[in-house]
Amino acid sequence: MKNMDEMVVDLHSLEETQAFGKQLASVLRLGDVVALIGNLGAGKTHLAQAIAEGFGIDRDDVHSPTFVLIQEYEGSVPICHIDAYRLNDIDEFLELGADELLGADNICLIEWADRVADVLPGKRIQLEIESTGVTSRRIRLTCPQDRFSEFERKLRRS
Repeated sequence: MKNMDEMVVDLHSLEETQAFGKQLASVLRLGDVVALIGNLGAGKTHLAQAIAEGFGIDRDDVHSPTFVLIQEYEGSVPICHIDAYRLNDIDEFLELGADELLGADNICLIEWADRVADVLPGKRIQLEIESTGVTSRRIRLTCPQDRFSEFERKLRRS
């Protein structure tokens, strides 16, 4: 992705992952699209729950929208949670009208975003989640260059 910067964060527990998601929420803005990418069980939904919690949404109300495909939550900002796992192709994503939610007056969290990457905004925030142990994760965050210093300041671990 052009004009993007990247950072890698290692998280050693579920608690650290939850704290990372809440801190990430503090940097997100209306219109942001957050692409969550990772294998089954990597922690995409856990991270989505933590981000939503950062906006005052009860994490227990946030479920993977695998069967309903799109969930919307009202917190201090509206959250749109999309799961592209069961979609056969980009056309199904477009038929759902999901593309109309991107960049709107909300924050969009998209699980399995790599399946619909061709229709996502180029200036998205992308989180590639890799399982490095039972509860540890490595997150490769890619974001627009003009916002990188803010992300780095809030999220960089010492």
